[in-house]
Amino acid sequence: MDLDLRKLRYFVAVAEHRHFGRAAQALFIAQPVLSRQIRAFEQELGCPLFTRSTRSVELTAAGKKLYDEASRITTVVDVALRRVHEARRGEQRLVVAFSSGLHVSDAIREFTVSNPNVEIDVLPLPWSERDAPLRDGRAHVGYLRRPFDDSGLRTVPIGHETKVACLPVAHPLAGRSALTSADLDGEPILDVRARRTFSLDEKFELIASGQGIALIPASIAHSYSRPDLVYLTVTDGLPVETCLAVPETNCSGPAADFLDIATAVLRRDSGDGDSPSEEEPGAASVVPALSAD
Repeated sequence: MDLDLRKLRYFVAVAEHRHFGRAAQALFIAQPVLSRQIRAFEQELGCPLFTRSTRSVELTAAGKKLYDEASRITTVVDVALRRVHEARRGEQRLVVAFSSGLHVSDAIREFTVSNPNVEIDVLPLPWSERDAPLRDGRAHVGYLRRPFDDSGLRTVPIGHETKVACLPVAHPLAGRSALTSADLDGEPILDVRARRTFSLDEKFELIASGQGIALIPASIAHSYSRPDLVYLTVTDGLPVETCLAVPETNCSGPAADFLDIATAVLRRDSGDGDSPSEEEPGAASVVPALSAD
């Protein structure tokens, strides 16, 4: 069967609002029309997507699975349509994604010198996303930290940076000049296994409120200084690799030109960033390597 994208968007609205009336308002259609479209969609798929009661609307198991896929599907379609219109207008556009704390401005400036007709957009990657925008078409090139799924991607190593421990200022270890991994034994670590967070602000608020500590790339520590947090070098911590990545299907044109230029510029700027820098107030020799996640 063919997937009706209009009905899929209606489904997403109901799934997000958990209410037919509010979803209809957001879509600027009448509630009875929305209800009929969702029922027709369920009949086409051959399974219920929602369980309905007088008080609530909840996703079924099938509905939850479809909702997980829906954002990716609609994003791919939207990106494809945008690129069709750009091609019709003769426009060239390059979207560069980058992980928190990593900086691509020097590479973009140098690329623009030799490619003045290419429009550049940047896409900051949320804490919870790594390679997804390269796969769904939102970005052409990514400046990322490992680990991420590199299947189907061409990756070019750029450098390394150390991780630092992020602690609240009142933590018993906060007065140290540096730490080892052994010092952190028994400490609650806020990582994806213990507690998934969806932004740096959320993670830092949890740390500052005493909910745990985190190991973060040094460049993020430089970019997100807070008076209620302390960043300490972990002397025996493993470095994090930074790299550029492009889809293997997009290794030509502006993306390929940017990859070549950015590789040289970012490697030069990085210096493989593992040498200590000047200490910042309240932090112990945080390494300013090019950031990663």
